[in-house]
Amino acid sequence: MALTASFFFPLLLLLSAIFAIASESAIRLPSENLVAGGNRKVRADDGIFCDSWRLAVETNNVGKWKQIPARCAVFVQAYMTGERYLSDSEVIGKLSSEFARSVRLVGDERDAWVFDIDETLLSNLPYYEDTGFGTEIFNETSFDQWVKLAKAPALLPSFSLYNELQELGFTIFLLTGRSEQQRIATEANLLSAGFRNWKRLILRAPSDQGKTAAQFKSEKRSELVDEGYRIHGNSGDQWSDLWGFAVSSRSFKLPNPMYYIP
Repeated sequence: MALTASFFFPLLLLLSAIFAIASESAIRLPSENLVAGGNRKVRADDGIFCDSWRLAVETNNVGKWKQIPARCAVFVQAYMTGERYLSDSEVIGKLSSEFARSVRLVGDERDAWVFDIDETLLSNLPYYEDTGFGTEIFNETSFDQWVKLAKAPALLPSFSLYNELQELGFTIFLLTGRSEQQRIATEANLLSAGFRNWKRLILRAPSDQGKTAAQFKSEKRSELVDEGYRIHGNSGDQWSDLWGFAVSSRSFKLPNPMYYIP
């Protein structure tokens, strides 16, 4: 037995050393870690990193950020234009619907649901297709020009939820960071996308300029509560649509890895 142990132990050490050297060589080979991708090299681990980065964005672990990482441009584009974004939005819409159907409405038209607009009811993908899906720092001037066109399509899962909530008897409020000067274009866009019968469209007045989205939207929700409305649900693509004070009983965060609004 002693002879067998003295024979195998050095052999195990040798095999371990060979495996370690092979693993290190595999990790260091750049040809295996890089693949072609447009005008730059895309690392083979970019997909994993960008999925993790997107998760960190959606869970608000990234904090304040201004543009997506350059290495994630192709992945964000694929996500926003592919089936995954629509599927994620559909799941959130179904969860919102399940909650809405569980609410016992009083029937006094004071049971409310609040919707954000951009990337919640309306999709600005046609605009972001031309501006790099978040790779470029947000340009307010060019976005305002896009808003004037009133051509943003409806985000279909939210459109379905919107109609179901009205059928259930919820009173719908639209609360957006768009300015009061954009009311006509915003109403025209909503109507052309098929939205009807909202109770009130709330936009930023001149006195609201300079406030963070979280502060502005909290104040407006607080005014609704003071009017006697019970805000059961709130749907938005930004955490600043949902947090603060006078929050809803349930909040539903839609995906948006393209931009961040504090």
